[in-house]
Amino acid sequence: MMTQIAKSTFTTGTGTPGQFYSLPALAENGYPRLNRLPVSIRIVLESLLRNCDGLKVTEKDVDNLASWNAKNPGSYEIPFTVARIVLQDLTGVPLLVDLAAMRSAVAGLGKDASVIEPLVPVDLVVDHSVQVDWAGRTDALEKNLDIEFQRNAERYEFLKWGQQAFQTFSVVPPSVGIVHQVNLEYLTPGVMEKDGVYFPDTLVGTDSHTTMINGIGVVGWGVGGIEAEAGMLGQPVTFLVPEVVGVHMTGKLREGVTATDLALHVTKMLRQHGVVGKFVEFFGEGAAALPLADRATVANMAPEYGATMGFFPMDEQCSDYLRQTGRSEESIATYENYFKTQNLWGMPRNGELDYTDQLELDLSTIQPAVSGPKRPQDHIRLDSIRDSFRSMVSAPITEGGYGKTESPSVKVTMHSPRAFPFRWKASVRKPS
Repeated sequence: MMTQIAKSTFTTGTGTPGQFYSLPALAENGYPRLNRLPVSIRIVLESLLRNCDGLKVTEKDVDNLASWNAKNPGSYEIPFTVARIVLQDLTGVPLLVDLAAMRSAVAGLGKDASVIEPLVPVDLVVDHSVQVDWAGRTDALEKNLDIEFQRNAERYEFLKWGQQAFQTFSVVPPSVGIVHQVNLEYLTPGVMEKDGVYFPDTLVGTDSHTTMINGIGVVGWGVGGIEAEAGMLGQPVTFLVPEVVGVHMTGKLREGVTATDLALHVTKMLRQHGVVGKFVEFFGEGAAALPLADRATVANMAPEYGATMGFFPMDEQCSDYLRQTGRSEESIATYENYFKTQNLWGMPRNGELDYTDQLELDLSTIQPAVSGPKRPQDHIRLDSIRDSFRSMVSAPITEGGYGKTESPSVKVTMHSPRAFPFRWKASVRKPS
């Protein structure tokens, strides 16, 4: 049914026109129910429309997703071309080695090695690397960083070479933050541009909690190194068409109830429902009232509740967060104008969109809670800890308990922090 959709224009934050592939225009060309599709599905659809070349992405692929049926999505694969890639250093360094090897092979053939280049922007974030050799002093961080660079000098020299050798490859050094936090606070532009064409930020990452980025309306999830490398080389990330579970949020969190309490409640609820391999999309007045930090906390737990994503659509909370984290007013205006033109702006209300299943969540009913003691997805209300612990002591290990016949008695001796002055100098071999 699809016919070739010409590029349309919208007004960017600078007041100049920008080109884009229009979902409303596609809706007018034979897909009248397209505007009732979940926001997450429509963002994936934009990628198919923009990358439809008859080879990697065909008109049939676009037609399939534009005709997505909430109650019966079907069984077909979606060739999703992401806008960028995020790597953490453990899996990212081998991918850079592969690129270096390809350049070496091309140079060995007497060709220009610079033809080997990631086709989408790639950010490698070095996290979880700095050890605590110094503590209890104001210059501890600087000293620990110095030791980190000495211990892994060859590794950092290689990463620096990669950043200088490839136009689309950048490195975030250690001590800045955890990869999914850095991705949310610094790396996402909201809307991206290439050759004058604007499109939503989408990605895959080699960190399982890449889904934190779903809290700001960015479609993305964690993948393995092979899939990430394919994405770096411009190949689509292929996945089976998903069901989308909508979570309608009403009310607001009571005083004293934290985003962690909310995330644990959502995790328990969604694990009971079953969302493995599905998209989860949060919407409603309750979702609109949640600050972006709370949304990101819930989205971050998607691996724990088993979903591919835990997605919150784009609205003013997203713009405010981009502003708070240093994005320019021009880029924020471009971001808002783009999504408004695509009919993707604003938190959907109940009944506006179609979902495979819809769950109800009154935020005012959520109680303070803890997780564990063995698994992060376990949910125990704060006022039930004593009874829960007593029952778990004797519960079988196969049921998450400890298998003890009686409550253990434990003697705890407290020491002053002064008794443990972590102030020794590490012996570090200097690189030759």
